[in-house]
Amino acid sequence: MTSTIHDGPDDIAPAAHPRKVLMVGGSGHVGTFVTPYLLRAGHHLRVMDIRPPTASGVEFVEGSVTDPDALDRALDGVDTFVWAVMQKAQGGSVTNQDVPTILANYDVNGKGLHLLLYLAQLRGIRSGVYTGTMSVHYRHRPFYTNEDEMPLDTPSVYGLTKGFGEGVCRYFARWFGMHLMALRITGPRTRAQFIKERHERPDRMYPDGSPTGSKLYILDEADLARAYLGAIDAVTGTASRAPSDAEQPMPGRHGSFEAIFIAGDETEEMHNLARARERIGWSPRSHRLLEG
Repeated sequence: MTSTIHDGPDDIAPAAHPRKVLMVGGSGHVGTFVTPYLLRAGHHLRVMDIRPPTASGVEFVEGSVTDPDALDRALDGVDTFVWAVMQKAQGGSVTNQDVPTILANYDVNGKGLHLLLYLAQLRGIRSGVYTGTMSVHYRHRPFYTNEDEMPLDTPSVYGLTKGFGEGVCRYFARWFGMHLMALRITGPRTRAQFIKERHERPDRMYPDGSPTGSKLYILDEADLARAYLGAIDAVTGTASRAPSDAEQPMPGRHGSFEAIFIAGDETEEMHNLARARERIGWSPRSHRLLEG
């Protein structure tokens, strides 16, 4: 008996264990990209957002992540979740901010995320994927050695609060036995945008508000979706194998959290992608579309 190999730029392997997945913020930039691919893999999706999703074949719950009642309705009956909420995104090189940017980022990356994780664990949902960002790091450095050694030293309020979000995830892993993974993504693009920009910017240099700009390793939508699919498999698998904990919170409960670099850096010029390969079986493929 032979197995089918799914390793082309557009190949999506079927999910070994299809789940009912809540995509929080699923009508936004990232959620809109990845929803069709998660459906192709066999997952059943429910989107929670303040506006309806464009994709068909998904359930929809209208509401804000700062509304606990809406969050609780959205969590009813799902197996796991993907947090795809982003507000007022910024790069990892600037300190520019204003009051609306500060309020929006703290509301979603702090309060909203905490509410979601608290309500999820009350319903017995023990796993989830958090959309992080490489902007938690200061961008002007020669190499990102690994996820644990790199400081969360961003100057931007967006990256700062996204880093706080990772701290919220660690808290729920430690004290409530949840199994969570943060994908530190960089530059999500549609297929058309990816091909156009890779041809137009072979040096990968982008303006970022600094005098020189910085390199940005943009991600094609299919590569991004495969990262989420791998992360969903990893956290749900870990949660299903972990022993159940007592209801009383205590240090050292059977939870887990880790962050993973997800960048369209196929030669690993600036990003060590070893953890992505090892933990979720991921490496970029969409650069092959540029060959020939």
